[in-house]
Amino acid sequence: MEQTRAMPVRNVAIVSNVGAGKTSLSEAILFTAGAIPSIGSVTQGSTVSDFEPEELRHHCSVGTGVLRFSWNQTDITLLDTPGALSLIGEPLSALRAADAVMIVLDGVRPVRTELIRLWARVRELGLPCIFFVNGMDRDGASIDRALDACQERLHCRPTPVTVPVGLGSEIEGVIDLLHMQMIRSGTASAKAECLPVPPSLESSIRDSRTKLVEAIAESQETLLETYVEQGDLTLEAMLSGLRAGIRHRNFFPLYVGSAIRNVGVSALLHAITLLLPSPEERVSVSPQSGVQPNSDTGSGPKASAQEPFSAFVFKTVIDPFVGRLSYCRLLSGAVHADSHAWNATRQVHEKLGHFYTLFGKQYTAVGSAMAGEIIAIGKLRETHTGDTICHEQHPVCYSGIGLPKPVLSFAIEAKSKMDIDKVSLGLHKLIEEDPSLEFTRHEETKEMVLGGLGQFHIDVALEKLHRKFGADVILHTPKIPYHETIKVTAQAQGKYKKQTGGHGQYGDCWLEIAPLSRGEGLIFESKIVGGAIPRNFVPAIEKGVIEAMHEGVLSGFPVVDVRVAVYDGSHHPVDSSDMSFKIAGSMAFKKAMDSAGPVLLEPMMAVEIEVPTDVVGTVIGDITSRRGRIVSVSADDHAEQIHALVPLAELVTYATALNGMTGGQGTYVMDFAQYEEVPRDLTAKIVERHNAERHQLAAH
Repeated sequence: MEQTRAMPVRNVAIVSNVGAGKTSLSEAILFTAGAIPSIGSVTQGSTVSDFEPEELRHHCSVGTGVLRFSWNQTDITLLDTPGALSLIGEPLSALRAADAVMIVLDGVRPVRTELIRLWARVRELGLPCIFFVNGMDRDGASIDRALDACQERLHCRPTPVTVPVGLGSEIEGVIDLLHMQMIRSGTASAKAECLPVPPSLESSIRDSRTKLVEAIAESQETLLETYVEQGDLTLEAMLSGLRAGIRHRNFFPLYVGSAIRNVGVSALLHAITLLLPSPEERVSVSPQSGVQPNSDTGSGPKASAQEPFSAFVFKTVIDPFVGRLSYCRLLSGAVHADSHAWNATRQVHEKLGHFYTLFGKQYTAVGSAMAGEIIAIGKLRETHTGDTICHEQHPVCYSGIGLPKPVLSFAIEAKSKMDIDKVSLGLHKLIEEDPSLEFTRHEETKEMVLGGLGQFHIDVALEKLHRKFGADVILHTPKIPYHETIKVTAQAQGKYKKQTGGHGQYGDCWLEIAPLSRGEGLIFESKIVGGAIPRNFVPAIEKGVIEAMHEGVLSGFPVVDVRVAVYDGSHHPVDSSDMSFKIAGSMAFKKAMDSAGPVLLEPMMAVEIEVPTDVVGTVIGDITSRRGRIVSVSADDHAEQIHALVPLAELVTYATALNGMTGGQGTYVMDFAQYEEVPRDLTAKIVERHNAERHQLAAH
């Protein structure tokens, strides 16, 4: 059945630094569009998109709010994303659902680290952008400061399309340079008042408009020819040039205003509908293309209802009333609720549940959806964030989101033993909602470890764990998974002899152990000749060695990278058994380790740190003090990338330290690199501390 769209669609992600006013701007846009009767307040907890208890408590967004409304014959969906750096997984996911991005700049402090990282992903996805300088009613706010910051830190220079009338608290409205009119608005009424440009501003406004016209003309060769010949461009030509320039990222328009005073928002809303691309226009130039499963070929389907159905899941929410909801961006085709689909990512069938459109915490059931729309689908059993669902006969699979890895981890312990299962279940559910969290049970340290992108990220997760699942935990510094190994070759005998009333136990073997290179694990071999030990007992000796390697002789850490050879021994025709030779093998290995120069190994992490140039010396000095080795330092304009190898034990509190050294502008990621020997002077301290902990646990 052929379907046509009732109204044009715009999907716009709003991203910025923390505190720049994204949610306040979303409120002002909804108010101007007539979607809400008044502008809500973030501090008072009355906004549409911030409704979770954690958001109300912290007075900031912690999850992406989806706001769908209609205005001026256009169906608009805004994705209001968090700005906190430790919650960066949310905007990164939302960008995959958007056709365009609105960058909100603080008029006083325009560009911070979190926006730089988001801008890199925006460029990678090739998303068209418009900028909005917020807070122009504040003292010290400046368009020039915002433009300079974009030039220096984002390497682009937006072109103003509106300019403010009045400064600071005296701001009256904005001048729209396209239509050459003053727009006055406020919080009392959603309707903006359009007025002539005040005579006192005509001269300066004329210069600003000339810069805008020239910038538009330079973005397209045909427009430049027209401008050179006629000395101006018509409104229609300017709008056409703006649309093309924005779509191909040759032009970045900049609007100004104040969200909380509803100044300049009307012009911004018009820009969303007039200038930003529709899904059909966006997909035609998108580098984010679908591929056939297990294939590296080609582009995905077009954003048309006549194409086979495909959708990308960019967020998962477990709602206490509605149940599990998968937020999807439909990329092609049309689909009905309660139909069947194919999860191309996991290669499983899915029964689609009910469909909902979203307006903050309000869900409205709909019977069907089509390409370009953002909806929530209920009760998908096997589908997770980052998955592709599609028509089974026309499989397509879109690339994943590419979330950053956790940089801060805590060992967690349930406050009550009765809550252990609640904690485990609850955290697995939270990771379904937020895959940038990581929860593992460490096999070596026997700890439950929760990892996140920062302290605030961890705090919010634990608040949700308490609220949703009634589980509370205690946080500890996680144990470091040390290993033990040997430095020299050694031999030892293990002889186990036990006489009982019936059959006795007799096992006797000689082992030689030698060090191996890092990462080689265990190599076990038999050099028995002449039948000193029957071949059927050799596997039992190997099992004994493996068990002994679980706890080394220094402090009970696992033993790694050892070659073990059994080369001699004896047996008893009646009393020898697998058990006796297993015990003998374990005894021989421990004795040999004592004389083989046992040493402690610690995990080394490959760390990539990005910091402002002016603090790079301080950060390098700190890394060195943490026993780190600098691998390389590279510069990128006003930031430097430091690559280093640092012991994991020295990075437990590094997130806090880096924030302090860089004023919150430094970021880092780390991955396991290798194990290295612990310096001798530290080994004794680590062994002493670990033995004390073991004795304390044994006492309890």
